Amino acid sequence: MLERTRFRQALPRDASDQAEVFHHAIMEGTAGHYTLAQREAWAASLPRTAEAWAARQAIYPTLVAECDGHCIGFCERDMSAGRIETLYVWPSVARQGIGSRLLSLSIEALRDAGRAAVSIEASLVLAPSLSGHGWETLGEEWIERRGERLPRVRMRLAAAASAG
Repeated sequence: MLERTRFRQALPRDASDQAEVFHHAIMEGTAGHYTLAQREAWAASLPRTAEAWAARQAIYPTLVAECDGHCIGFCERDMSAGRIETLYVWPSVARQGIGSRLLSLSIEALRDAGRAAVSIEASLVLAPSLSGHGWETLGEEWIERRGERLPRVRMRLAAAASAG
């Protein structure tokens, strides 16, 4: 899959695919770590519309993974904060290097913009993988989405560490 995947900046035409990747990555991809109620609240926290995701593209520089003309994963960056805002991959192609590549390219872009360190609030799915690639765990926190509390892990990657 990775050999057929192209990584590029998001375009408005990717927005509807982003909405679907987001929804399915949460509802299917995190099923072993979050309850159904937590996943439903998380997935409902952003509209499942192309307009909403196109608007996010204007706020957060977004890198997409494209395969066969469709966005199958994406990573949003908050350049001013030096943070990975989101990282989602379609569940059926997860664990094939797509998320790792999106993340490493996004970290590279943040570092090229002068950020000495990169931060992320990682899901319970992503955090163990990041820990194994040089990310420092700063602590667990809870966020509320539509009345449901969801745990996540605050993490930081120092300038000298590998991207993962």
